[in-house]
Amino acid sequence: MSVNPMTYEAQFFGFTPQTCMLRIYTTFQDYLFEVMQAIEQVILKKLDGIPHCDISPVQICKCTEKFLCFMKGYFDNLFSKMEQLFLQLILRIPSNILLPEDKCKETPYSEEDFQQLQKEIEQLQEKYKTELCTKQALLAELEEQKIVQAKLKQTLTFFDELQNVGRDHGTSDFRESLVSMVQNSRKLQNIRDSVEKESKRLKIS
Repeated sequence: MSVNPMTYEAQFFGFTPQTCMLRIYTTFQDYLFEVMQAIEQVILKKLDGIPHCDISPVQICKCTEKFLCFMKGYFDNLFSKMEQLFLQLILRIPSNILLPEDKCKETPYSEEDFQQLQKEIEQLQEKYKTELCTKQALLAELEEQKIVQAKLKQTLTFFDELQNVGRDHGTSDFRESLVSMVQNSRKLQNIRDSVEKESKRLKIS
């Protein structure tokens, strides 16, 4: 068998050419053994039908083994030549042929091309980082909006409850009641400020 690994051919076929030839050799050898066994069985049956035959089954087996060794040696010699033919002309990829995944090696690249490619890779990496940061910022803003929306919903629910309470106590319009309450609150605040100023003035005098 050939010792050349033929790795490029293995990349294309999915198996090494030597493995293929080994399987062919094993198949032919098994078939040869089976044929010789069948021939031996036929001869032994024929001998059983011949009366007073001086040839014993043991002699038949020995002759079969000798013939098998002869055929195996002859077959090995032929297979060696066939293997060389297959590995050189059939299962070999010519040196001027490139596989589709290696087409990029067909065009040589200079040092400038490599530097340009490296620069483009760095730019793409920076762009990816920027987009990732932007995505994270948008997700954070989205979470904040969810929180604000939840608080707004809670506030609206609170006002709805206040309006329902106002209706239960005879207040027809909650908005008017709220405006009136704010105005009264401002009046009370103004009165408190006036009282504090008057109190300070009295203390000074």
